[in-house]
Amino acid sequence: WKCCKTRVLTFDEFLSIPPCTTGKHSTTDDTPAPEPPLSNVAELAAPAIKPKKVPDLERASQVLSVAQLVPPPPATPQSDSDDPALLVPPNTSCRRRGCNACSPTNTPCVYHPGQALFHEGSKGWTCCKKRVLEFEEFMRIEGCKRKHRHLFIGSGKNNGKEELLSTVRHDFYQTPTSVIASLFLKKIVKEQAKVEFSSSSVALDLPTADSTRYKTEVPLFAQINAAKSTYKILGTKLELSLFKVDGSSWPALRSDEWRTAGIIQVGRPGRA
Repeated sequence: WKCCKTRVLTFDEFLSIPPCTTGKHSTTDDTPAPEPPLSNVAELAAPAIKPKKVPDLERASQVLSVAQLVPPPPATPQSDSDDPALLVPPNTSCRRRGCNACSPTNTPCVYHPGQALFHEGSKGWTCCKKRVLEFEEFMRIEGCKRKHRHLFIGSGKNNGKEELLSTVRHDFYQTPTSVIASLFLKKIVKEQAKVEFSSSSVALDLPTADSTRYKTEVPLFAQINAAKSTYKILGTKLELSLFKVDGSSWPALRSDEWRTAGIIQVGRPGRA
């Protein structure tokens, strides 16, 4: 609320914030009206000062604003059907987004042709309008397209060759002492995966059972304690627990990311 300093992270905590002002009950809305805008006379009386234009900064601001609205580029087109000459191994997952079917199966393929969309806490797909808050609910959003057959192996042209991934989806939340980040990548081979922490970055080398590999160095928004930071490899993601050095809030996970929001206060705020 604008009238008091308490800031929280979840909607349930927001609803439980106690009011900061007392008064008599009323059936009419007596909320003070917003301050009126400056009168035309005052505007005319004020000297007209034209700010100096900074074309480079203006263009950079416009580029950053547009970059936030543009969805991530679509993945490289893949074959729309399996090669009938190739044998589909059992328990192979369908490659289409949102379809969690495994071979062998006779069920139709219900999937999302669009990209995953994460924005200010809401989660959904660019191809349909439904939006949710929790990741578990996002994973249960039913596909908006249907095909008679699944896509398990495609044309098989990349069989035996490892595919390098340039990026993966990520999300994070934080506490006063740590940042918990999730990098969504299925079937990571735990025995071959490498995660190395430094004070300002995390080096990743993540091979998967689907012949893909994600190898990169993630520049972090702020300094961490590498010795106290840990990670866990789960079935659908890599979870990083990054121990903060100074306890400040992170508006972004990576130092090269554009901040999507202001700095959020974590913990209990003090009184004025």
